[in-house]
Amino acid sequence: MFWLKRTTGAFIFAALFAIAATQISSQEPAKPQPSPSPSPTEKEQDKVRVFTEEVRLPVVALDAYGHYDPTLELDDILVLEDGVIQQLRSVRHVSANVLFVLDTGGESSGLGGMSKSTSLTRQVASQLVTRLQEGASMAVMQSGNSAEMLQPWTTDKAVVLRTLKNKLISTKRSRISEAIANAGVQLKDRPEGSRHVVMITDGVDTPGGKVKRDEAINKLIAARATVHIISYTEFVRQKSDDKPSSVVAGPRPPSSDPITATDPTLPPGTTRSPSFGIGIRFDPAMRRRRKAYEAEVAKSQQALKNVAEETGGKILLPVNSQEMIAQANEVARAIGAEYVVTYRPKRPLAEASPGEYRRIEVASRRVGLSLQARRGYVVPTVQN
Repeated sequence: MFWLKRTTGAFIFAALFAIAATQISSQEPAKPQPSPSPSPTEKEQDKVRVFTEEVRLPVVALDAYGHYDPTLELDDILVLEDGVIQQLRSVRHVSANVLFVLDTGGESSGLGGMSKSTSLTRQVASQLVTRLQEGASMAVMQSGNSAEMLQPWTTDKAVVLRTLKNKLISTKRSRISEAIANAGVQLKDRPEGSRHVVMITDGVDTPGGKVKRDEAINKLIAARATVHIISYTEFVRQKSDDKPSSVVAGPRPPSSDPITATDPTLPPGTTRSPSFGIGIRFDPAMRRRRKAYEAEVAKSQQALKNVAEETGGKILLPVNSQEMIAQANEVARAIGAEYVVTYRPKRPLAEASPGEYRRIEVASRRVGLSLQARRGYVVPTVQN
């Protein structure tokens, strides 16, 4: 009986202990379970969301004297997107990505005697490469019989200079519209806000191309790059002293004094003027070609001007080789002086319709400071 009481008591004590332990354990807070690591696909989607919701706007700052301003701050800038003031997040310099589009086709064209020159284009591009800031990425595309990539992206200036020296060649035809359209493809993987295109061209396509100029320009604008153009359109209008004249002189009559020489075919006492024997070369086909080229040059100059202004760049119109080389230095300075302003638009990019265009206005909040930027941008496609 005593053994039964002891056993029962022990059993009751053990039961009470178990109940108490259960209550204590139930009062302890649950340990947090580690959340599963995001998959590579989820990480990439997060990157895309952050990237596409941030606008990176290239801006050039000039002081009151027209010099590039190295002291630009966030409070100096006012940005409106479709008329709405945006909250800016940062302003900084970044390494540039520069695609050279070099037109080497149709050198025989010209209006006043001067023509496009592959050797001059090579010299201007080489000068620009040497003046770019260290760390810039560069690529080279030639517009010849087709649009051809001569040099993929690299930061090695020596490699680019060798490519210009050894691979840039003259061709009979120019496919500049094809090259302009292809430029957007070459830039799509380069960082936003640091994309530049440098074009050295007269903007004239050789007949027979498959790409329309307007369509090509729209594709380039959609690439959200700053376009700098060194144009041949004024250069080819200049006269050249070493071109043969279309006026030729025939043989003069034999005489020690040609002015008073007597022509035996004329009545006695009549003399012939010094213009004896002069003729004029006339080539109707050449004249028609030059007229057609002149019309294309005028149209292309306006089209190139529009794309440069739309993208925040500039078109330069040298009239001789010295000016062209000097303006290469100007383009290099403009690329090196560019800032990148970032903001997250108040109207999310994810809400944009396909191909939507948003107008940009940039103004200075500081007296004496002027700012240059693109007029707008095409909203990039949001990836899922």
